[in-house]
Amino acid sequence: MAHAKLAALVVLVVIVLHASTCAVAIDQMPATMTLNGFGPGEGEPAECDGQFHNDHEMLAALSTRLYAGGSRCQKMISITSTQNGRTVRARVVDECDSRHGCKDNIVDTSIAVWNALGLDSNIGEVPVTWSDS
Repeated sequence: MAHAKLAALVVLVVIVLHASTCAVAIDQMPATMTLNGFGPGEGEPAECDGQFHNDHEMLAALSTRLYAGGSRCQKMISITSTQNGRTVRARVVDECDSRHGCKDNIVDTSIAVWNALGLDSNIGEVPVTWSDS
């Protein structure tokens, strides 16, 4: 009986260790990507650090729900164009405040993100998927 319990415990430990070392799939969430300026004269300083940023950097602002109270500040997210399948990584530096006009489910990005994805920024809004990187 003791051997059976010990064997079951060993099997459980092996399963837990195996699961903890396996790569976890990252869910891609659909959103609308919009164009935003992060530099001086293009609005307020970024919410995450109170600074302006260069629009040639890979930057993003997330709508209030996605911004999650700042928990994604300074973290990288992956953004994929549903039009051409290209993916880039951008750093979250700001909130697109849904209480003051920003739609829900928005990934608001710098011109650098649009260019890297090969998208025409004159369109203004494009469907994307995104995930925490």
